[in-house]
Order: sequence, then structure tokens, then C-alpha cells
Amino acid sequence: MENKYDQFKGQPRLPKFVVPKRYNLRLKPDLVTCKFAGSVDISIDVVSDIKFIVLNAAELSVDPKAVHFKSSNKVFEALEVGLIEEDEIVVLEFGQSLPLGVGVLSMAFEGTLNDRMKGLYRSTYEHNGEKRNMAVTQFEPADARRCFPCWDEPACKATFKITLEVPSELVALSNMPVEEEKVTGNLKTVHYQESPIMSTYLVAFVVGLFDYVEDHTSDGIPVRVYCQVGKANQGNFALHVAVKTLPLFKEYFGAPYSLPKLDMIAIPDFAAGAMENYGLVTYRETALLYDDKHSAAANKQRVATVVAHELAHQWFGNLVTMEWWTHLWLNEGFATWVSYLATDSLFPEWKIWTQFLEEATEGLRLDGLAESHPIEVDINHAGEIDEIFDAISYRKGASVIRMLQSYLGPESFQRALASYIKRYACSNTKTEDLWSVLQEESGEPVNKLMNSWTKQQGYPVVSVKIEDQKLECEQTQFLLSGSHGDGQWIVPLTLCCGSYEARKSFLMQEKSEALDVKDLLGSSSSKGNPWIKVNVDQTGFYRVKYDDKLSARLRHAIESKCLSTNDKYGILDDSYALSMACHQSLSSLLALMASFREELDYTVLSNLISISYKVSRIAADAVPDLQNHIKLFFINLFQLSAERLGWDPKQGESHLDAMLRGELLNALAAFGHYETINEAIRRFHIFLNDRNTAVLPPDLRRAVYVAVMQRVNKLDRSGFEALLRVYRETDLSQEKTRILGALASCRDPEIILEVLNFLLCSEVRSQDCVFGLAVSFEGREIAWKWLQDKWDHIHKTYGSGFLLTRFISATVSPFASYEKAKEVEEFFASRTKPYIARTLKQSMERVHINANWVKSIQNENNLSEAVTELAYRKY
Repeated sequence: MENKYDQFKGQPRLPKFVVPKRYNLRLKPDLVTCKFAGSVDISIDVVSDIKFIVLNAAELSVDPKAVHFKSSNKVFEALEVGLIEEDEIVVLEFGQSLPLGVGVLSMAFEGTLNDRMKGLYRSTYEHNGEKRNMAVTQFEPADARRCFPCWDEPACKATFKITLEVPSELVALSNMPVEEEKVTGNLKTVHYQESPIMSTYLVAFVVGLFDYVEDHTSDGIPVRVYCQVGKANQGNFALHVAVKTLPLFKEYFGAPYSLPKLDMIAIPDFAAGAMENYGLVTYRETALLYDDKHSAAANKQRVATVVAHELAHQWFGNLVTMEWWTHLWLNEGFATWVSYLATDSLFPEWKIWTQFLEEATEGLRLDGLAESHPIEVDINHAGEIDEIFDAISYRKGASVIRMLQSYLGPESFQRALASYIKRYACSNTKTEDLWSVLQEESGEPVNKLMNSWTKQQGYPVVSVKIEDQKLECEQTQFLLSGSHGDGQWIVPLTLCCGSYEARKSFLMQEKSEALDVKDLLGSSSSKGNPWIKVNVDQTGFYRVKYDDKLSARLRHAIESKCLSTNDKYGILDDSYALSMACHQSLSSLLALMASFREELDYTVLSNLISISYKVSRIAADAVPDLQNHIKLFFINLFQLSAERLGWDPKQGESHLDAMLRGELLNALAAFGHYETINEAIRRFHIFLNDRNTAVLPPDLRRAVYVAVMQRVNKLDRSGFEALLRVYRETDLSQEKTRILGALASCRDPEIILEVLNFLLCSEVRSQDCVFGLAVSFEGREIAWKWLQDKWDHIHKTYGSGFLLTRFISATVSPFASYEKAKEVEEFFASRTKPYIARTLKQSMERVHINANWVKSIQNENNLSEAVTELAYRKY
């Protein structure tokens, strides 16, 4: 006989027999035994003639005797309760069909506070020198089911009435304000107000000891930032950002914040950066806390953008929610884009829209892989959701929204968004719903235009050349492997010719089109051969390849300072990608990099620095004998800017210069610049004797720690021991993660092995381990061997989830040989799981791309002459 539950197994979604309306949830977590007990009454609407109720539950034991359904004074006991672990569902079977209409399903259950940072889990902290546990929730994407039985899908919105029973001295928070509190002995029962309608993944509660700072928005909403006892003053900056951001979004979206309060809380153990739970937003400490004395400018900026991102979700995500995880990008891409809008409004001097280009670049980099995925992905199993929390959903998502906003114009775009929020408040949407509102408001073919960007993966490279006053454009799908895909897009092309006054824009719909630019050339004909820049200010999500003539003119335009910062960034980044895809020589990329010697802008230089690290590594594989020349070229390239900024912060200097100084010194140290390393070590020794010294401000620390590790080896371990001491003595998460990142830059493989083993010890919170995985070139082999030795332990510690995938990508991607790719494939052949499959394929593809690039560099004629000329060029 076929098992009666088979019909429910292996399904991506729950059956639609019943619709949940309201949860009355009572929970009692025990922070000593790390267990919890609970019961839930769910008001449901039975819409089909059924004897079965199917809902989600995972890692819970449901008491079969305490399951019943009550409808109009009649009680139906469950005959059988079947937990199907692999599908994370519980099937309740009743003896007769349940009456149609509304009734109440009641259940009692028990579970464990796990250590995997998902569901209802345990985080640890120290209070007065004693280690204690707190209980925290993380339900997105599909882990509310680990805390209570529920319809754990975003479309199953309901209201929640939550009651917690906890030790009376602890703070207990949830989405809504407290309605009443009763203390009996050393326990208290906290009843919260009923929530508005929301998805299960946004339900939240936290139980532990906390301090807080509080303020109110201009329209009276109380906002609090909670953190570990003794750290309250580190919450003030995030509080300031939140209090200013809520009214800003209220105006932008044309709708008020929909809850009576907002709490934001720093959690010591937290897998993601932050989570937008309705009214109770949870954060890693590094993304919420800011310490004037010990945080760097980059930390301040991260706190601002993350807070703005999570608060944007209170509208876009929480009030209007995606119908299913296929549309995750709507939440994340949108919140990423709008967080820049808010940050720019609060801190215009940060030039944050220029820094947005780094988001676009990360999106372009991942989407240049054949193993990428479209923005909209069909999700067939809960296990697949974690892997799409990636640069496509967030960064490409944000970039195509920016491209659309730039095409439609900001006013029309904002009007449409406000209509969208109003129309779909409290309900669920698909991507098409947003497009159709934008189309109605703007009169432009938004649906057709945007489908080409969200339904297919990848993006085009547009190749341009000038023939008889016509600009000839051809689009092909860009792949970093150098091969051509067969995608085709509707591309909003923009171009400037000789000046930013002379510009044109049009929609490119065919594979190739010629554009008459006589009028543009005419307006600048006095200049003879003007430069032409396509994708003005980099608002489009595509790359541009210029022929040699146009490339030379652009290089000249950079040197004569005619181009905007965004355009310089774009030319550099496209050229780097084309070189990696073997469409352009490494010598032409290096020649372009040389034209940035006098660059002053933070974002352009920051990208120049990260490209120089990658080029230096690939050159070490391809042409090891040129390695020292290449390092010398990079040292010369950055020295002018580093000297301009000097070591010590200047009174009243900009936020961007403060960030840049650290990145430049870090680069000089990493490339082995003798004077930089000596000065860094001198300052480090002063710092070891006086942690409050002015010679080592937070913005310099990472660079100085990297410099210290450049001189560490197994015979001289003193710098390594000293950094570990600083790590152990600080309780600031930002300082700990700075040190972990620096330790990995050591060049001695034996020390690298020690560092990697240190990452897995109890002194490092498992969420922070990933910061120490980016090892030096010399540490690659040892890191790969370590990953294989420790794989079972790592897999057990992290279970499924996006932290696990970071181990694979960080360790595998830096290699550059086909043999290594084979070795990796063989190791993982017997260890593959659905939640690492995509990351594994992407990492192997990167190894192949590196190997192709190495081969292409080895075949370059005159590379050695070009590099030598650049390294010893006298400016």
C-alpha cells in the first residue's frame, strides 16, 4: 500500500487546504538546559474538504496527545501526527473531514536552543566575568519551523500574539511592545500586543541581559538600540541614523512606519549582517555598534548603510512582501539600492553613490560566470534558498533598479513606488506587479525592458567603434571564461562625446546597431578626435569594450582629468574584466592602471588597489620572474597618493580620505614596501605599550597589522604573538575581525596553518571564522589541505547555510590550474550537498578562468619589456 503521506513529500510548497489567520504562541525557553517548550493556537480557515492538515515543523517534537482542532464548539482529536524530517513538515491526520470555515488548531511542542545561528538559537556573552546564554531568533528564510509549527512561507501572512515566560531579571523583546507583564517568583510572563499581518520569517524575540539607548523620531515613534551591558554608548550612532531614516522613508514611500516602536539589537553570535524582523531588527555587533575611539571610518559607513537597508525592509519586504523566494531579489535588491539613497541624504560628503559602483562590480563579477543564476530563481526546496542570498539578489538586483531609475527619471520612479506600496500594503507581490505599476506611471515598456534583466542570467558587453561618424555597437553576452553566451538584452545605452554637454541615450534592442553621432562629433569637432564614453556615470549594468583608437583617447582623457569619477571607475573595471576574460592583454591593462597615478578619489583608488592584488597574484602564477617588477610598479603607482595623505589624520579631513589612507598603506605593506612596513612596526610597538596612543588610530590598524604579519615567520613569531594578545584583550568585534583578516596575510605557510586552526578554536565565534580565510598567495596550498582535513568538523559546525559556502569559495577560488580544479572536484564528489552545489561549481569555474588567464599572459609578446618600462618609469 502506498504510504498515505507520499502525496505530501518532496513538494516545494505546502498544500493550500487551509489558510492561517492568527497565531497565539506561548514559549518558555530555558537558558540553562538550552531547551524550550511551547504551545500554539492557530486560527485557520479550512477551504477544502480534508482529513489532513500539513504545515512546517523541523527539529521539534510535537506531542500527539496535545493536537486538536476546534470548530464551532466541536473538538476533533488528531488520529496520527507524522513528522517528515527531510521535508520539514508535520502531517496531522483526523478521523473525519474537518468542517469548512474558521476553527482553531492547537498543538504543544518542545525543541532545543541550537548553536547553528538559525531558528531559535543560543548566543553567549560574558556578564561580570561569567559566561551566560541568551535566546535569539533568526527565521529567514525558512527557520520559524524550528521554533514552532507554522505555515512557514512568505505568502501565508497572519497576525501574531506572542507570550514569553522567562527569568524575571532578563530583558525579553519581540516585534511588538509589551502589553502586560506578570512576575511570579523568579519568572515573569510577558504578553506582547498583537502584531499586524506579517510573514513567519519576520517573527522575532530575544531574551538576555541588555542595556539600551533611546530616542524618538520627529513623529514620536520610540526607537531603541540594545546591546551587551556596558556597551550602550556604542549604540548612539546607529540610533541617530535610525531616527533620521524612518521619517525619510515615510516621505519617500508615501506611507508611515506601520508599527508602534522600533528596536534594534546587537547579537554576539549572528550569521548574517543583520535581519529586518518587523519592529525588532537584529544585527551582528560590527553592523550596529560604533565606538568613537576604536572604530574606523569604514565601520561607521557600514553601520549607516546596514541600518538604512534594514529599515527600508520595514516597507519593502515587511509591509509589502514577496510571494515566494523566487522574488527574494525584490526585497534585497531594493533595500540595497534604497539604503544608498538614505545614506546619501544623511551623509552627502561620503559620495556614497560613487561607492555604490562597488556593489555593481560585485554583481558583474559573479554574473560573469556561466554558473551564475538569473535574478529570479525557481526555488523547489527550502534547502536551495540560502544560496541565492548572494551578489545577484542583492547587488545585481540593486544595480538593475538603479539602471531603471536612471532611465525613467527619479521623480517618476518615486511616484510609482509610492503607488506600489499603497496598492500592495499588507499583501504579497511578484516581480511583475512592481513592473506593471512602474509601467502605468511612466508610460515606458518597463515589463519588456526589465524581463531581459531579471529572467535571464548574465549581461552584455557592448563593443563600440567609430566608422564614418557612426558609432557601431554590438552586444554579446559577457563571460569571464572568454567564451560568448547567447543572451540578448534591451540595453539603455547612454554616451558622451568630448564633454558631458554632448550626450545621447537610446534603447539598444538588436544584436548590433549603428548610431549617427554626427551631431555630437560636430559639437566638439574643434577638438579633432574627441573621446567617447559609453554608459555615462556607470548607471547601466553592462560592460563596454572600445576599439584601440577609442581606448587610447579615453586613456588620454583620464590623464588630462576630463572624466567623472564614475566614468574613470567604469573604464578601469571593464578593462580589468576584459583582460581576465582574455579579450585584452595584461600589458594594456597595466598601461591603463598607470594613467591613474595622480588619482585622488577614494572609490577609484580602492578599486585600483583591489585589482592590483588580483593582478599581482595571477602574475605570480603566470610569470613568476616578473613578480618583483610588478610589485615595484604597484608601489610606485600608490606612493604619490600615500605621501599626499601621510600617516597621520589631518584636522577636519574627509571621511573618504580617512578610509583611503588605511587602504593605501595596506597595499604598500602587502607589496612589501620596506619603509611602510618599518614605520608600521614602529607604531605597533608604541601601541602595544599604550592602547590609547594617537599614533595608531582605528583607520590605520588593519594596514599596520598586515604590515606586522609580513615580517612574521616560524623563526620570528613575536608580531603574531603580540597580535593574538591584542585579539584576546579587546571586546570590540570590529577590532577582532580586523585582526583575523590581517593574520591570514602572513607569508609563512606554517604560521598560516596555525592561524587557520586558531579560527576553529573556541576563542573565535563561529560567525567570525570567515574573516580569516583570505590567506596570502604563499598560504593557498596549506589552506586547501587544511579545508580537506577539517571538512567534516566544519560541515558539522555550520550545517547548511551561507557561512559554510564561504569556506569553499575563499579556499578554492584563488587557484589557477586545471589540475587543482580536478583535485577539488574529486574531493567534493562524495561530499556534495544541495546547499553547496552552486558555490562549488562557481569556485571551480573561477579556477578555470584563472588558468585560462595564466595561459593567455604567458603567450603575450613584449610583456616583460612593458612591465620593466612601467616599473622603472621616472615620472
